[in-house]
Amino acid sequence: MADDVTTRTDGPRADAATRMKSGAGRETSRPAPRRGPLPAHWRKRLEIGFFVAPALAIFATFVVVPIFQAMRYSMFSWNGLGPLDNFVGLQNYARALQDNIFTGAVMNNLFIVVASILIQLPLGLAIALLLNRDMWGRSFMRVVVFVPYVLAEVVAGVVWFMLLQPRGPLDALMESIGLGEFVQVWLGDPEMALYTVMIVLTWKYLGLAIILFLAGLQGVPAELYEAAQIDGASWRQVQFRITIPLLGPTIRTWGFLSMIGSLQLFDMVWILTKGGPANSTMTMAIYLINQGTNRSLYGYASAVAVILFVISLAFALTYQRLILNRDTMTEPRRSRKKVTQ
Repeated sequence: MADDVTTRTDGPRADAATRMKSGAGRETSRPAPRRGPLPAHWRKRLEIGFFVAPALAIFATFVVVPIFQAMRYSMFSWNGLGPLDNFVGLQNYARALQDNIFTGAVMNNLFIVVASILIQLPLGLAIALLLNRDMWGRSFMRVVVFVPYVLAEVVAGVVWFMLLQPRGPLDALMESIGLGEFVQVWLGDPEMALYTVMIVLTWKYLGLAIILFLAGLQGVPAELYEAAQIDGASWRQVQFRITIPLLGPTIRTWGFLSMIGSLQLFDMVWILTKGGPANSTMTMAIYLINQGTNRSLYGYASAVAVILFVISLAFALTYQRLILNRDTMTEPRRSRKKVTQ
């Protein structure tokens, strides 16, 4: 019986000791942990790469590669046929920068950039503020001002080319209302052609500015207008203290689009004047086409294309740094900068 008691009392202790030994054995001989799925940040990077890779491939194929190809061609005197065996280095660039026609084309583009902003900005803003008010026929007037922009450049250019012909419809209209003394050779006078082209460009692209400004005006809170009205602010004070400051990001975005479009302008001017008369309306893009397509100077035209790209990139980066940067800078970044200081 004593043996039975000993067996019963020793049994649990023996089992516990056995479990401890077996547990210690498992701890010492624990197998290597199995690898789980990728960390969350790696999965996120792979997902982004999966969706961005096709767009990057297309961008590289049709933008990056042609840029480097143009740089390569610009180092040769090449007519578009045969091998690239006549290496001239930077002579094509020096030739372009010393050509008075090309430098004149650069000045014409700069004039169009400045004139587009100085004319279309106040005019588009004024029309947008007018069309933003409750008035009869507002929807119809919005459509009318936007129609020129959606018209194809070829269609608009041909229509204006016919209207501006000597003894054409515009001259007949002016003579019929007693303005015959102001009739000009609109597209044939070197002193008048560039201003005429600028008027046509304003008619064509003013609708974009108006629509963008109207869209920006919808984001201005109505409570601000109500508070200003309660405080007795005049209409002019409301526009200059509330509307225009809050419309700043939209204005700056439109200015960037207008600047880049003016630097790369081709189609409307090509249809109206082809850069004439006497190169008075020549632009960089038209000069490029004349040298490449018409004269088969593809190496020289590639150098002009690279110069046009560098000028556009310099303007874009400068505009981004000085003007658009204030819209992309977030408050946390500003506060973090103050803390570090």
